[in-house]
Amino acid sequence: MSKKVRRSTVSKFQTFQGGADQWHPLDQDIDSRRDKKYVKNIKPRSAGQEILMKAISDYNLTLAIGPAGTGKTYLAISAAVEALERGDVERIVLSRPAMEAGESLGYLPGDMQEKMAPYLRPLYDALGDRMGGKKVRQYMSDGTIEIAPVGFMRGRTLNNAFVVIDEAQNCTYGQLKMLLSRLGWHSTMVVTGDPDQSDLLTGMSGLSDVAKRFEAIQNIAVVYLKQEDIVRHPLVAEMLDVL
Repeated sequence: MSKKVRRSTVSKFQTFQGGADQWHPLDQDIDSRRDKKYVKNIKPRSAGQEILMKAISDYNLTLAIGPAGTGKTYLAISAAVEALERGDVERIVLSRPAMEAGESLGYLPGDMQEKMAPYLRPLYDALGDRMGGKKVRQYMSDGTIEIAPVGFMRGRTLNNAFVVIDEAQNCTYGQLKMLLSRLGWHSTMVVTGDPDQSDLLTGMSGLSDVAKRFEAIQNIAVVYLKQEDIVRHPLVAEMLDVL
């Protein structure tokens, strides 16, 4: 995508959203000084994170279950970037259900990339930390990094890819079954989520059920992160203890 087209796309998105302070995945905001000094080496900050990193390295399918702030998404993105840079995979596929306050993609303006941007910002931020904003924009333009809404994954086979399914607690059992069966040859998939923070109606989330069923499968890793693995402000762990 040329710079001229990119600026036009961003401008259009900002006009719809009501201001120049709105974020877009191809805007300069993703740089945030990361192109000059971005994170190159990731080390675990807790025992649970160490287990998760090893599981992602050793298994083609890993479920990372745990509370907010345990680094599930960041570690999954980091592993995806490392696999891409090593040449182990040809692309990174990111998917996250657009399930916020019961709204759907249809009400958002713009194309699919623009519709998904607000939901996928945490993934883009992690990508920017790992490879810098310029490279993220380049890879998004040439399809090396792809955003794939959950509803658009049906019928696909993802070969030679590193797939990250984020916020999986907002997927039903049927959706997870469909997503998990997209795994193709020479691919790795990491599914992250916190069953205690589902935006679905009670009993609709399929993450806990899927995780329990997969515990019995030797070739699938199910990693449960705990309160002590939270790497955000110490108050986060204390709050989650009482909420």
